[in-house]
Amino acid sequence: MPLLLLIIPVVFIFILNLPPRRIGGAIGPWAVGLVSLAQAVIAATCGLPYWSTITRALVLPVPVLLEVDFMSAVILFAIALAAAAAAAVSANYSPQRRQNFASLALMLMAGMNGVVMVRDLFSLYIFLEITAVTSFILISMNKKLEELEGAFKYFVLSGIATVFLIAANMLIFMSCGSLRFAEVGAAFSSGSLIVQIALVLYVAAFCVKAGVVPFHGWLPGSYTSAPDAVSVLLAGIVTKVAGVYVILRLMGGLFAGLAAPGQAFMILGAASIVIGAFAAIGQKNMKQMLAWSSISQVGYIILAAGLGTKLALAGALLHFFNHAVFKALLFVNAASVQEQCGSVEMESLGGLSEKMKVTGWTSVIGFLSTAGVPPLSGFWSKLLIIMALITAGRPVYAGIALLMSVVTLGYFLIMQHKVFFGKLKAGLEGIRESRLSLSLTSAVLAAVTVIIGVLFPAVIAIMHSYGLV
Repeated sequence: MPLLLLIIPVVFIFILNLPPRRIGGAIGPWAVGLVSLAQAVIAATCGLPYWSTITRALVLPVPVLLEVDFMSAVILFAIALAAAAAAAVSANYSPQRRQNFASLALMLMAGMNGVVMVRDLFSLYIFLEITAVTSFILISMNKKLEELEGAFKYFVLSGIATVFLIAANMLIFMSCGSLRFAEVGAAFSSGSLIVQIALVLYVAAFCVKAGVVPFHGWLPGSYTSAPDAVSVLLAGIVTKVAGVYVILRLMGGLFAGLAAPGQAFMILGAASIVIGAFAAIGQKNMKQMLAWSSISQVGYIILAAGLGTKLALAGALLHFFNHAVFKALLFVNAASVQEQCGSVEMESLGGLSEKMKVTGWTSVIGFLSTAGVPPLSGFWSKLLIIMALITAGRPVYAGIALLMSVVTLGYFLIMQHKVFFGKLKAGLEGIRESRLSLSLTSAVLAAVTVIIGVLFPAVIAIMHSYGLV
């Protein structure tokens, strides 16, 4: 079953590029949507406790162990949601751009699925590189100057992270002769100099991939300059899978009980929360504000992962999923504003809720969830993280997490006022609600945010049944 999550996207890439070429342009977004639906179903099935979720993928060039546990299933479901949202945004592209985007998005899904399912450090590196190279191409897809600049920054810093990762893998292999998770764990507790150097390299590599402060230099430009559908993918899921998920997985396994990486992640997570939040306040571009907000919200996940307690990891996983949903929602709405108004510069906008009611009010749900306002889903995941910090005797970190939620509410109120509320800006009288595919996508993502929040007792019961809380 897990192997299907690699095979299905590749099969559809082949179908999209069969002659005649116009077929791919016609069905590209539908293909991504269909693969996303199939992945959501498979992820839900694999997450059930009675299903066998381990596959030895011997059809690949080297034997690879693929495994889907509850955490993996949640992330795979989030990948499916973000990819489907991005496909809806791409539906108005030209046929050639639709084909290119769909093929690359499917390859990106395959890469991210591999990252989530593999259980050895070498295969993890391979799938991370597939994800990184595909992301680089997607960012620069239209070959505009700002896109090429954003892609170049991503390429350079991702390349540095790759060097760190390769070096760390070499050191660990020298130390224990294996890169499988099950066999490497003991090496990390040995405390040898080689292992300590490898730990530093791993922390730096995955923080670059996640866009954590101070390794975040590539992220705002890449999110802002990328085509709208690509921004949804990048902000909604790519950086979180390529960096944040890996940190969660390692802190819940290989790095469990190690004080140094945990403390490093907590410090970097707290710095990301603060710097991302305050940087977002001064932004005048809607996508720039959302990009800096992503840095801040990822900080919550990294902070909780660094703490490493069962409750903290549960809160981190829930906030990972919540962030994928509400950030994809907000970037879909930014795409709607761009399509209708031709700009996401907030000074040129205003009063859009009068004409774009669905976009305006789903944005309210998205930013309230981001800020952690009850009863929306973001409130519960932040509550779990703050409770975990207080329980573990880390009141300073808990205070930072709580205070920055107030700052988050502040800058999103600024955005909502400038873009959607108030008097309709002169020259925008002729705009209308976004096309049906975008409005429907926004409504579905907003509904997911509300449902998870309202039904949180059921969510926590499911997590408890898997021993996560």
